[in-house]
Amino acid sequence: MTIGKIKLDGFLTGMVLAIILAALFPGPGAEGGVLQPELLTKLGIALVFFLNGALLSFAALRDGIMRWRLHLIIQGTTFVLFPLIGLALLAVAGRWITPDLRIGLFYLCALPSTISSSVAMTAAARGNVPVALFNASLSSPLGILITPLWMSLLLQTSGQTLDVWSIFIDLTCWLVLPLVAGQIARPLIGAWLQRHRKWAQFADRGTIILLVYTSFCDSFAKNIWSGNSPITLGLTIAATLGLFFLVLLLLWKLCDRFGIAPAFRSAIVFCGTKKSLASGVPMAHLIFAGNPGLGLILLPIMIYHPLQLMICTPLANRWAKETQDAEMPAEA
Repeated sequence: MTIGKIKLDGFLTGMVLAIILAALFPGPGAEGGVLQPELLTKLGIALVFFLNGALLSFAALRDGIMRWRLHLIIQGTTFVLFPLIGLALLAVAGRWITPDLRIGLFYLCALPSTISSSVAMTAAARGNVPVALFNASLSSPLGILITPLWMSLLLQTSGQTLDVWSIFIDLTCWLVLPLVAGQIARPLIGAWLQRHRKWAQFADRGTIILLVYTSFCDSFAKNIWSGNSPITLGLTIAATLGLFFLVLLLLWKLCDRFGIAPAFRSAIVFCGTKKSLASGVPMAHLIFAGNPGLGLILLPIMIYHPLQLMICTPLANRWAKETQDAEMPAEA
């Protein structure tokens, strides 16, 4: 856990530094800048999903496939419950926040779950890892289809348009095909990547940090942040915290209502409450390509990401201790 925390801190620190760098030097990463962000971001997205495909072992998912009721709960929470809560949130509080932030809050709700942290938290809580692994892995490809559809629905209701078919083509070219290519290349490079997982993770997270930098460069270059006060940041933090705890409470009550075993409860809670920054940043570059407010759109998921980890880590430790205490009489 200590090593994991160090890596996590480095990742979050890198994102904060990327935002500061974008504020000080927005030119290189802005549209038309020397870094050529229009091409660089797409190549970075392809690299992230290629590495994920090469490291993802579908053989490890077999034990979790047959528990379809659990899968329905988790995927239903990720792609139905979350967006419905997001729509309700915008209906109640939407008039107090800017249009880009409205899009960002709903985009957070429409995103798929994480893979690595969902599985890691379930394992730390001594929960059912195959169920968590299956659902976390299933969430990303489903998100490629479902997230743009939800965003299209939101924008249509607000009088805006989203070219869904062009987005699907872009997502297929830069997300799906690299993911498939990674799976095809897995027999050749999978073992090597596992042995050098630290460097693969460094490349993956480094690319995401670069995408965060280019995301905020356009926003700073075009003064998108000039009309947003610290109150905007405070409202975003409050909204993301409220969203997380509401879904956590609903899943907790659901598990109690149906008597779901603790091992499966942890998989449901940790997969169902998580939202993926690793998928969210690359997908946003394709879905909202050319939008100067991309930095504001990404703000909710960038706040939600560390919050979900800070809250879930002590929860996983608590559940692990409860499981250990419950097993002690049987071992005596």
